[in-house]
Amino acid sequence: MGSPLHYFGIRHHGPGCARSLLRAFESLQPDCILVEGPPEGEGLLSFMAHADLQPPVAMLIHASEDTGLAAFYPFAEFSPEWQALRWGVTHGLPTRFIDLPQAHRMAIEQAARAAEEAEAAKAAEATEAAGVAETEPDNGAPLGDDAASEVPVAKATDETEAAEAAEVAGSFPDDPFDWLAHAAGHADGESWWNHMVEERGDGEDLFGAIAEAMAAVRAETPEDRRGARAAQREQLREAFMRQAIREAVKAGHQRIAVVCGAWHVPALQGATTAKADAALLKGLPKLKVLATWVPWTYRHLTSASGYGAGIDSPGWYEHLWQQGQQGQHAGGRSAGWLARVARLLRAHDLDCSSAHLIEATRLADTLAALRERPAPGLPELDEAVRSVICMGEQAPLTLIRERLTVGDRMGRVPAEVPTVPLQRDIEQMQKSLRLKPEATARTLDLDLRQPNDLARSHLLHRLRLLDLPWGAPTAAQRSSRGTFHELWQLQWQPEFALRIIEASRFGATVAHAATSRVMEKLAGETSLTVLAEQVDTVLLADLPVAVQAVTRALEDRAALTGDAVQLIGAVPPLANVFRYGSVRQTDSALLSHVLDSLIVRGAIGLPIACGALDAEAAESLRTRLIAAHDAVRLRDGDETTAAWRSALRGIAFGESAAPLLRGVACRLLLDDAQIDSEGASQQLARNLSSGAPPTEAAAWLEGFLNRNAMVLLHDEAVWPLVDSWLSALGEEHFLQVLPLVRRSFADFSGADRRALGERARRGAGGGTAAVATAAADWDESRAVLALPLLRELLGVKA
Repeated sequence: MGSPLHYFGIRHHGPGCARSLLRAFESLQPDCILVEGPPEGEGLLSFMAHADLQPPVAMLIHASEDTGLAAFYPFAEFSPEWQALRWGVTHGLPTRFIDLPQAHRMAIEQAARAAEEAEAAKAAEATEAAGVAETEPDNGAPLGDDAASEVPVAKATDETEAAEAAEVAGSFPDDPFDWLAHAAGHADGESWWNHMVEERGDGEDLFGAIAEAMAAVRAETPEDRRGARAAQREQLREAFMRQAIREAVKAGHQRIAVVCGAWHVPALQGATTAKADAALLKGLPKLKVLATWVPWTYRHLTSASGYGAGIDSPGWYEHLWQQGQQGQHAGGRSAGWLARVARLLRAHDLDCSSAHLIEATRLADTLAALRERPAPGLPELDEAVRSVICMGEQAPLTLIRERLTVGDRMGRVPAEVPTVPLQRDIEQMQKSLRLKPEATARTLDLDLRQPNDLARSHLLHRLRLLDLPWGAPTAAQRSSRGTFHELWQLQWQPEFALRIIEASRFGATVAHAATSRVMEKLAGETSLTVLAEQVDTVLLADLPVAVQAVTRALEDRAALTGDAVQLIGAVPPLANVFRYGSVRQTDSALLSHVLDSLIVRGAIGLPIACGALDAEAAESLRTRLIAAHDAVRLRDGDETTAAWRSALRGIAFGESAAPLLRGVACRLLLDDAQIDSEGASQQLARNLSSGAPPTEAAAWLEGFLNRNAMVLLHDEAVWPLVDSWLSALGEEHFLQVLPLVRRSFADFSGADRRALGERARRGAGGGTAAVATAAADWDESRAVLALPLLRELLGVKA
């Protein structure tokens, strides 16, 4: 009587393997199916018959405690494991996962992480005791899994293991299949496997050939090629698989199908005894873990996403699978792919005629014949498309790769799948607000005057507080907040499923969880600027409890600091609250007294804070000073404006402030009409006099111009003073200030620089005459008629 065990070594996510596996199952009719995968996921197999479980999906295994340890096991429709599991569930067979449980693997990782942290702490203590400056440790690259059938999350790192792996890697390729590929004349293992397995026809003898090839490769590959820890992890996994296989044989099954990564087949068929495996597995630590299904995307199936068992072209593999299921021959496969290419290009208004397709098909067939391939593969089709359809251009091929070769498919899971209450709340809000999570990026334009759009804005802001950036404000939105529109870039990421689980400890609803997360972060925050930004964020998220808590924290921190720079740095974020507050339905009055206090207290200490600064510190403070000035103008309060202008006068007319900041303050006062042109000319003459050091004079001029050429172009008193100052400089002094002056003028627009050049060419006396503006007839009674419409358009209450 023959062995009841039948081994099927596959490549994760290989359509050719999946097709051959189904044919082998139909011939074998197994009575038990064992699949490489986490035993904790067996409770989820009942959902595989559910109509709403649509791949690509992934099993998420995560620790029940907040350890940050989790792993994803992705499946596509063309994944051999998926087809094996569905076959077993559909036929009502005992179907088991046989890989080392994640309960053990995560516990091992947790112990390794704790040991490394203890080592790092001990090393830090030794360094501190020796009086040596502490440096940031280099943890190297995160370790991957040998079979890489799961996506590891938050894995610990090991410098020693990385060094060992790097030393061994000098002689052996990362992918052992590369040896077979090079022997067959292929560039790498990926292209060799595609040619030999995935793109060929079905064959029941395929798995025997795979097992033989893997035995040869493993015989020549060192076990520790990836380091000692990875080798130990592989030994534990294969020992557990052998034990699970022995249990199935002991249960009396006669036709046991073992589906695993091709790499493991020789080890599972080896002569290792049960006693040796039991000794190896004895005493393994264990954690409590939970499992669920989550949606996945084709983009996250690619190697470029960091997935160890990733593939280069999920969309192409889906095409191979569908064509194989429909019984299409190789010619039909090529024609079907090119038809999809044509539809995509035509949808984007790119020329692609029937003649193009015919010639591309001929070229692909010719390339396949020259390369001695039975049928065109993806490389041949890509080259044919580039040459015939794209006329050598690469841009259309980039579009084809993103939309077809990789694809934008996103899976779906049933509502009955076990999950945390926070996930349920997010799904319910997505449904009620008509915000469907999608794998492709799209722009969302929200009109905050509409209740549904306002609620969408609240949800997106709350999710960002939970470290779930489903939506990101666009560059235009970040640069201009004063509008009733919000522009978001939306793209759902599969890893958000894990973040939702981690965030569920803060609360069962999005609002509650976001509020709790803000409250937790408040405890250790001391920066006034960060707290002020947080006030704006929680207001936009419509979290009243969090608003009160952050406001109170901001008041407490502000009361304890006399640092004027910190105080004025907190003003601009708060001033944003007053922009269109009625449109966002926020209570701006709640923060008015806090904002006023920050402005007044900051203004009192600002002239002193501007003194004794080097060039770099003055430049940094210049940015804050201008931002705070704009914020004070937005606030437009009598007391705050008076205090601020008094501070600017103290800076501009004093002697202690840095020259750059004196120039900035003078310019801000001029722009606000607090000094006239004659007063500005007096300050210009004083700071650019022959007695002033040239570098200080250049710094003052840079601050006064403030990246705006208008004062030079249109103020007749300023131009001659600047011209005479530059003309009076000696050669040595001119060379000293030239870089500073060039930097000041470099910020002007091209049109402004041309206008300045024209005026300089005409000479100091040839300036343009001042243009007298005729007094316009103004009828105030007619002007006020437009105010109601303007208020409605701008969302401003009367």
